[in-house]
Amino acid sequence: MLRKIAPEVFQISLMPRNSINCYIIEGVLVDSGIRNSYTTVKKVIQKIPVYQHVLTHAHADHQGCSDQICAEFALPLLCHPGEVFRTETGLVTHDYPAPQHWVAKLQQKYWAGQGHQVERTIIENDRIGNFRVIETPGHSAGHISLFREQDGVLIIGDAATNMNLLTTATGLRLPPSLFTSDRNRNIESLQKLAELNPAIICFGHGPVMFNTDRKFEQFAAQCSNAR
Repeated sequence: MLRKIAPEVFQISLMPRNSINCYIIEGVLVDSGIRNSYTTVKKVIQKIPVYQHVLTHAHADHQGCSDQICAEFALPLLCHPGEVFRTETGLVTHDYPAPQHWVAKLQQKYWAGQGHQVERTIIENDRIGNFRVIETPGHSAGHISLFREQDGVLIIGDAATNMNLLTTATGLRLPPSLFTSDRNRNIESLQKLAELNPAIICFGHGPVMFNTDRKFEQFAAQCSNAR
């Protein structure tokens, strides 16, 4: 459930085989899984106190228990301006390519949490502790990633996944088109992240990758060349 990845960086695996993850970075909770992740997230932050909550984006599997956690622990909630509507209303599927698809409807009904007021918005080059905000739109309009230059830790959200979401087999993939508002922009954002040469990549879905053989950069190049 809880794994230390790097100094002051912890992975909280919320579903089997790392299929949904959130993180604590330098006392900041990043994402919150689905609605029923509340009990797990609560137990962790009772052990590792946090003072702030940040969303990489406000899809149902990232904002699910944000309202409950922020209310119980009096945490300010931060996101990109492009995510404010979803974050504050809880209407998380409105920019999906097919919001009426049955999977989108199930996510909205069973995974999404209530909306919660955004305390502050964050944009490119803002700081969350020692992490720099990187705007990575495409999967959603206001998707962000977080990068710590000193040791190359990258919190990537859903700019890419490290698993097949159907089979749970490990491997780098683009996020599913069904939930991605602009695939080409997502690939551009992925290339932007690859140029950072990250050493440790923390995904919303799939195991953490220690990027010693530069597979991430190779994957980004393949996606860009395939467009």
